[in-house]
Amino acid sequence: MNLLRSALFNVVFIGGTALTAVLGIPMLLAPRRVMIAYVRGWAWLMVTSLRVICGVRLEVTGMHNIPPGGAIIAGKHQSAFDTFVWSMLLQAPVYVLKKELMAIPVWGWLAQRCGHVAVDREAGAPALRGMVKATKAALAEGRPVVIFPEGTRSAPGDRVPYQPGVAALAMASGAPVVPAATDSGRFWGRRGFHKRPGTLHISVLPPLPAGLPRAAFMKALEEAIETETARLMALPGPVENLAENRA
Repeated sequence: MNLLRSALFNVVFIGGTALTAVLGIPMLLAPRRVMIAYVRGWAWLMVTSLRVICGVRLEVTGMHNIPPGGAIIAGKHQSAFDTFVWSMLLQAPVYVLKKELMAIPVWGWLAQRCGHVAVDREAGAPALRGMVKATKAALAEGRPVVIFPEGTRSAPGDRVPYQPGVAALAMASGAPVVPAATDSGRFWGRRGFHKRPGTLHISVLPPLPAGLPRAAFMKALEEAIETETARLMALPGPVENLAENRA
């Protein structure tokens, strides 16, 4: 049954995303706030579909830790779910994305119109400077910036090196940095077709202390995210796993 539900959701996710992109083309001429609201509606629809079809409920704690105005949300990245859920949770967020995602036909246009920032990870220092400049402008407008410090998705239980871009952005902007942990990979794997029912968690932590040196900042950020992620991973997991454990 879960296989069938997963197949149905994948059809809704892929087909709904493609349809949203095509129907959004005329909105490229609309004010940016209209496009942001449109994409937020799509994100809400996907989160709702995941719950209704696959039984994956979302539990978010600590949203009060995000200060008003421009702030940097540094999130754990285990699943494609992470790449759109913040569009629903935040008002007018800006994602820092891989350049390849902006190259997706039509969808890349919508992402660019929303103000998301593309980073060419192969371009080195010039790309980093461009990312800092674009995200500083978004923060100055009072928009939250979502960045995944690992730079890629990691499997549940894995730890990959954190990339220095988040430190460069924090030092250059002076904006508060808010760590966020998740166990999304248990329910929607990195390349997983199968979606597993249960309660998916996102935990938003208090902002890091201001003025930390770069090395201390990176250590504190990684420790905060990974410690909270480990706690979430110890919570009851997907329903299938619970059933297997009782067998």
